[in-house]
Amino acid sequence: MSEIKRLSEREIQDLSKLSNKLREQCLTMIHNARSGHPGGTLSALDLILVLYKKVLNLCRDWCNCPTWAQRDRFVLSKGHASAALYSVLANCGYFCEDELSSFRKLGTRLQGHPGCNCLPGVEIPSGSLGQGLSIANGIALALKLDKNPSKVFVMLGDGEIQEGQVWEAAMSSSHYKLDNIIAIIDRNRLQIDGETESVKSLEPLADKWKGFGWDVIEIDGHDYRQIYAAYQEALCKTVPVVIIANTIKGRGVSFMENNAGWHGKPTNEDEYNTAIEELRGKC
Repeated sequence: MSEIKRLSEREIQDLSKLSNKLREQCLTMIHNARSGHPGGTLSALDLILVLYKKVLNLCRDWCNCPTWAQRDRFVLSKGHASAALYSVLANCGYFCEDELSSFRKLGTRLQGHPGCNCLPGVEIPSGSLGQGLSIANGIALALKLDKNPSKVFVMLGDGEIQEGQVWEAAMSSSHYKLDNIIAIIDRNRLQIDGETESVKSLEPLADKWKGFGWDVIEIDGHDYRQIYAAYQEALCKTVPVVIIANTIKGRGVSFMENNAGWHGKPTNEDEYNTAIEELRGKC
């Protein structure tokens, strides 16, 4: 196996600076819309950012590029974290950053849950939880039939994987030997009703995935070195891979961190100003 690539110190600094900018954008989008899901958006952001900036084979000229079919695919199964995806897509040039201000507003392309009919960079509509891995399996199977070497990445919420369809899909991934699929679990341990382990315990989570025939990689989901290394390792595997990324709900804003109450509500003016001040102080 070839040597795993590593991020340089400069790359890590750049990612850290950019993540603060995108976190600010996400909070501003949700605040201005008076609607959204800040907690899970902030926990997932670093994972999506590294994926798009350092790993995916992208096709920014959506549908109009000769190599469009060879793009890697990303499925955001936890579609309520759409603000994170939109901020990254805009930064990557899929659409103008000015459009982020239309988030969740009437007639917008930036719907509360991603839609694929109008917004460049979105592969599938999502947000009806539990379905993303099944859809990713279908894409991965189609790619294999076409002898297309592209990869499929799918992000799941940890509360989401309490649903039975996820485990049926996990069994299917292994059965069909889908070595072109990489699942990412945003393991922030909180969902709308509280702690995942109180609502419906997931542990031993790694052993469950191993039992379904998956290779498991566990990381700190906010450590850019670990995130990038996990993606590089996953790309070298010959079986389906799941990355269990231990994250912090509300990452970057002290009063949101590890607080289930921030699963799905916007900030008021004072909270928003405090959050933005904190993020700018980290730059």
